[in-house]
Parts: sequence; structure tokens; C-alpha cells
Amino acid sequence: MDYVSALLPPVVMAVFFIGVIRVIVKTQGGANKAKEDAAVDAALARMEDSHQPSVRSDG
Repeated sequence: MDYVSALLPPVVMAVFFIGVIRVIVKTQGGANKAKEDAAVDAALARMEDSHQPSVRSDG
């Protein structure tokens, strides 16, 4: 019976991991893909704008 208690945690974790991977694969694309892509593009644009050095005219 010790082998059952030794194998149970890895089996449970494997099943959970497979479930997570399936959810990730199923949620890729679909109707929300354009909205998600637009949100990521907007966030990247904001980051790039905040890291641009400001140009000063001292003359």
C-alpha cells in the first residue's frame, strides 16, 4: 500500500498539469484574440513612450 501513497502525488500533479495545458491551448485564439492582442500592443506602446528620452532645447 506504500506504493499507492508514493505514486498518488505525482499522478495528481500530472493530471492537474495536463488540465492546465488543455485550458491554455483552448483559450488561445477565438473571439478574444483581437482584444488581447490590442491590449498587449497598447501596453507595449505605453512602455516604449515612457522610456523615450525627452529632447531638451537649451538654446
